[in-house]
Amino acid sequence: MGRFGGEEEGELTRNCWGQPDFCPEVDKTDMDLDAVTKQSVLHAKPDGLILQYGTAGFRTKAEHLDHVMFRMGLLAVLRSKQTKSTIGVMVTASHNPEEDNGVKLVDPLGEMLAASWEEHATCLANAEEQHLPRVLVDISEKAAVDLHQDAFVVIGRDTRPSSERLSQSVIDGVTVLGGQFYDYGLLTTPQLHYMVFCRNSNGQYGKATVEGYYQKLSSAFVELTKQAFCRGDDHRTLKVDCANGIGALKLAEMKHYFSPGLSVQLFNDGTKGKLNHLCGADFVKSHQKPPQGIEMRANERCCSFDGDADRIVYYYHDADGQFHLIDGDKIATLISSFLKELLLEIGDGLSLGVVQTAYANGSSTRYLEEVMKVPVYCTKTGVKHLHHKAQEFDIGVYFEANGHGTVLFSKAAETKIKQLAKESEDEKRKAAKMLENIIDLFNQTIGDAISDMLVIEAILALKGLTVQQWDALYTDLPNRQLKVKVADRQVISTTDAERQVVKPPGLQEAINDLVKKYRLSRAFVRPSGTEDIVRVYAEADSQENTDSLAYEVSLAVFQLAGGIGERPQRGF
Repeated sequence: MGRFGGEEEGELTRNCWGQPDFCPEVDKTDMDLDAVTKQSVLHAKPDGLILQYGTAGFRTKAEHLDHVMFRMGLLAVLRSKQTKSTIGVMVTASHNPEEDNGVKLVDPLGEMLAASWEEHATCLANAEEQHLPRVLVDISEKAAVDLHQDAFVVIGRDTRPSSERLSQSVIDGVTVLGGQFYDYGLLTTPQLHYMVFCRNSNGQYGKATVEGYYQKLSSAFVELTKQAFCRGDDHRTLKVDCANGIGALKLAEMKHYFSPGLSVQLFNDGTKGKLNHLCGADFVKSHQKPPQGIEMRANERCCSFDGDADRIVYYYHDADGQFHLIDGDKIATLISSFLKELLLEIGDGLSLGVVQTAYANGSSTRYLEEVMKVPVYCTKTGVKHLHHKAQEFDIGVYFEANGHGTVLFSKAAETKIKQLAKESEDEKRKAAKMLENIIDLFNQTIGDAISDMLVIEAILALKGLTVQQWDALYTDLPNRQLKVKVADRQVISTTDAERQVVKPPGLQEAINDLVKKYRLSRAFVRPSGTEDIVRVYAEADSQENTDSLAYEVSLAVFQLAGGIGERPQRGF
């Protein structure tokens, strides 16, 4: 059960680095800064702690986050007033260890927080106690917040032991600024994004309840797969590793909505075992092996969610006991191939584009472009870049290799598809009807493991594909990722969606020369967004060549970009 709560103000300000800023006085009736100061003492900031709001919001050890949660409650109220919309606050650290936690804000259309407000979040989180009122006033001035506007904030949390206490700190921040709130309690991250969009679309996107989410997705799934299940398909059991996280609770609640069409067996469901420990999508992807706690027989379809259920990867063991991973690249390929076929059937000139990052396996890009004839675009790493690019198409598919992704449909495409589903001839109408259900089955706000799982299961059933046949669409090129410690990551800057180095001089030329030595090869380097390391990616025609290329590129980075500590070594 969720809970409601609600209702409540000025002085001269400095900017978030404590420097004087001219700013007119704010009427004391608009923000009760004395009340904020009193409450803030109960959520005191540890001395010297500096955090940065990134793509994943704030993430660190849970014991360091109380003040951040309180302040994000304050910020959510200001953002709600400024946008005149419901804003979401999600308490989660996704695939991080159980001891960590984090928080991110969700903007009105269920998307990630706007970049300018990420800066405000960083400012507010890092302000010393005595500067907090000034920073609040500064943000409200810079963002032209109408302080008389009502504010409404919805809150969700994952299953970490620290999450309930930390979400109460968010509520304290919301209420001290007079905001109203609804606390959904335990939710997956994608469910909170869904709730925010539903509330701000006046229910047009769906009903803003957990039940509404279950019904929307499951009825689309049942409708879409009716035809396949009439044929008596007997491969419809799926084993799901839930990372000992929130996905287990929500999938357990939801599974009866879409049975008997699909039977899901839950593993790592949180009854024993730690969140994300030796399980979950991130573990499976990075270690290239199955999670602990799941029983796998040959050729059985299995998948893993991450801790907050916004990523999914599939995998299986073949008859020889060999492990096969099916990551975000192959998920995107399956989905876009299916969509391309349906678009050809309705023949209405709607554009389809696939968005990847430089980390996408070269084989997937080649298959999409050369076999499926689907245009592929590359963006910088980070979900917000992929999401933004995908919005440029009638239908935009984006997935990161880690299994985070979704499909976006433009308003024009949705209208056209719905019209064709009503009016067109038999075959065309059937394809349009399928597309109509696919639209409802995707969570278009963000990558959603439950939604993506249902889409994948529907496509496999409709096309009569086994997991091995899906895997065999193309063969991944061997790849290797390495890290090189450097004195200052800012010495490296990149262009062309992080695939080309601009500086330091000579590094890109060195990489080009190394790449020429190997077949089907490519390599790129990019600075980490958070620490002084440079990430190296290499792929080639064999694992041996890939490892040699990765080592040689790492050495070039070490020599030309100020490497520190131990020089890169051969062998992994």
